[in-house]
Amino acid sequence: MVLHDAPALIPFPSSVRVGEGSVPLASVRITGEPNAAALLRDDLAERIGADAIHDGGTTLIALAIDPAIGETEGYALEASGDAIRVAGHDAAGLRNGTRTLLQLLRRDDAGWSVPAVSIADAPRFAYRGVMLDVARHFFGVDDVKRFIDRAAGLKFNHLHVHLTDDQGWRIQVDAWPLLADRGGASDASGGSGGFFTKDDYREIVAYAAARHVTVVPEIDLPGHTHAAGVAYPDLVEEPWISEKTITESEQLGQPLPAHGVPYAGWAVGHSSVRIHEERTYGFIQDVLSELAELTPGPYLHIGGDECLGTPAPDFALFFRRVSRIAAATGKTPIAWHEAGAAEDLAEGMIGQYWAGVEPEGAHGEHAAHFAERGGALILSPSDRAYLDMKPSADFPLGLAWAGTVPLRTAYDWEPTAVLDGVPASAILGIEAPLWTETVTTLAEADRLMFPRIAAHAEIGWSAPGGPQRTWDSFHARVAQLAPAWEASGIAVDRATLDVGDHDVLPPTATAATSTEENA
Repeated sequence: MVLHDAPALIPFPSSVRVGEGSVPLASVRITGEPNAAALLRDDLAERIGADAIHDGGTTLIALAIDPAIGETEGYALEASGDAIRVAGHDAAGLRNGTRTLLQLLRRDDAGWSVPAVSIADAPRFAYRGVMLDVARHFFGVDDVKRFIDRAAGLKFNHLHVHLTDDQGWRIQVDAWPLLADRGGASDASGGSGGFFTKDDYREIVAYAAARHVTVVPEIDLPGHTHAAGVAYPDLVEEPWISEKTITESEQLGQPLPAHGVPYAGWAVGHSSVRIHEERTYGFIQDVLSELAELTPGPYLHIGGDECLGTPAPDFALFFRRVSRIAAATGKTPIAWHEAGAAEDLAEGMIGQYWAGVEPEGAHGEHAAHFAERGGALILSPSDRAYLDMKPSADFPLGLAWAGTVPLRTAYDWEPTAVLDGVPASAILGIEAPLWTETVTTLAEADRLMFPRIAAHAEIGWSAPGGPQRTWDSFHARVAQLAPAWEASGIAVDRATLDVGDHDVLPPTATAATSTEENA
């Protein structure tokens, strides 16, 4: 039965019981697990005011870790009388419970409060990710932190950082200093770019870890490597220029890629490292080893998409070798699904699927190979999960090569139904990528992300079939949460929310996915 008085929570919890009345927050004391308490104290101070939080507060918020509570990342929240108790199965679960508490905040003439409620909750998928492309346009440490806060507030637990591409190299590598100094000095608009020093990157990783978000760094290989060739031209082949690249560059008024020259355009598939040169693998060994040493999380993404000018045997040779170089760092390699075409990859390698929700050509087959060989899959169908796809045809930001993706389309997909023959147990989770060809500021990123990022938060967390796991419920809850997002400084695109697409179910697939478009 649908709970018509259920609170507006995204993602919606496994179980919610609504009680009578509310818990006032005029005077609050926070006790319990110190790390969670410190972060919640800061969060509440921003919302209800620092003066309301003190040791003598009459309303208790008690935080605890209790492994008997639910499952990994799960939590229980009880609010009644003059107390709120949040207990997590683990530290991540406790953090998730405090995110739910923040969404419960209400303000009326009597002041701040939360409704009396009892919640038990745990996630559906272990991997719930968002991706930020800092290669096309660079985002500094403070913006990345704010991006993390936005994702963690919706219970995402992985941040995939796309560190390298044709337009820029964004991470310092001691063994190859020109990668950052020269390869990082440009972007997709001809700007000055930028890069993360190792200390910058450590700061991001630590900030994310404190919020139970795992950083997944990506070095895109063997294609999307033009910027590496700006730094070290002998590492990269001459650009492979197709008729499609020439036509699209002319239409957009963008330059064609030229070997060793910074590239300020959007074309893909034209670059490749020199696969048959031994120096290439020494370079990759150094880069991946230094990045793995900086990264405490278990994953290292090694790209693999859109190698359009690379012969299939060369591509297979490359990934057989580089997947093992990545695995030798102690990390589990992840690659875009095209890498599944290669045989004999490192054991346990994970594939990330980016083609359409209805696979065409060999996309589905290549992705399924990861599961068949004992690995797992992350689902990022571009015509559902790509946050840079326009929400409407006339939207000023984003691209539309995978179709337009209004809010309902973003909500209308089931991860286990995308790839035929792949068992649900092989789906590690989902990820919503934000590519930044047209995005230069966090406010612009917000406009593309919100409210659609909330759809993917719910898909990754909430099991299908629940009483609130419906479009009508979700649409209503997004509308109720939008003012709180805006009050926190997020630039919500109201037009995406208010288009009225809750009345008509869209087609199962928005558009066919081209193999020559950006993953």
